[in-house]
Amino acid sequence: MAEEDRTRVGGRASSPYGYRQPRSALRRIARARRRRRWIVEGLAAFACLAAVVAYLGTEQHAGPGQEERAVGPGPAPGAGRSGVPSPQRPGVDAASPGLRPRQRPPSPSPSPSRPAVEPVLTVTQADVPARVDLSAAGPVDWVHWGLLGADQPVRKRNGSGAIRDEGGRGQRESYSNNPEEYTWRDGAPVGSASGTTSGLYTCGRGSGFALAVTADGEARTVRLFAGLWMARGRLDVRLSTGGPTSTLRMEDPHTQHTAEFTVRFRAPRGAKLLVNWTVEESFGDCGNVSVQAVGLR
Repeated sequence: MAEEDRTRVGGRASSPYGYRQPRSALRRIARARRRRRWIVEGLAAFACLAAVVAYLGTEQHAGPGQEERAVGPGPAPGAGRSGVPSPQRPGVDAASPGLRPRQRPPSPSPSPSRPAVEPVLTVTQADVPARVDLSAAGPVDWVHWGLLGADQPVRKRNGSGAIRDEGGRGQRESYSNNPEEYTWRDGAPVGSASGTTSGLYTCGRGSGFALAVTADGEARTVRLFAGLWMARGRLDVRLSTGGPTSTLRMEDPHTQHTAEFTVRFRAPRGAKLLVNWTVEESFGDCGNVSVQAVGLR
């Protein structure tokens, strides 16, 4: 009985694990612990929210010190302390701080288009003067044939090179009994001539010469000095771009005849004036056409 009494303290039975508190006290302790946990979690959430707001405010509004560092000496914009460019965030302009919209340079205004060049072509025929000054007749370019044989013409020194010999049918031969004389002061490889009567001819029907003059969009004048012997010659003139054409004929079944053909034309830059001087009909064993010179102004 004495042992039974010792197992009771204050009228309460002892537990093998010690003294057991009442349930109401345990509930109060649990509620206190929950309140402390809520307070700690609330403080932590508030601290995180404040840190996010401070970070966003710093990115969107650069302070005076940041502006000064952007324009002062130092690493290039977007570089870290070591001078190495830092990664660029998508949508942020690296040339200006903050979230400013990217400014695009104004688009260049379209250049005014050039008006189209209307092709012009006229051809006239006249007698050749007794003496022709090629330096005056061809201030842009000129060519003379026959003085150095059938294969090498004399050209204007430092000329434009617009006149081109495109060949033609038949074998070429040089001669030196032309009825008119030709002079120049700015030639190459012969610098000057005081009165040469040389030229080139080719015999037989269908034989002739083909010339081309490069256009530059401006109105130009070509003076072609040509002839024939016991033949009917045909001059065909056209532009490589199409448009107007012209055909002239000259005939002498018995002897030699010469003429100056003046061609006035205009065509777009890079186009060509095409000139063909051919034997349309031969009235002898060697009915032929000839060329002496051509000038461009």
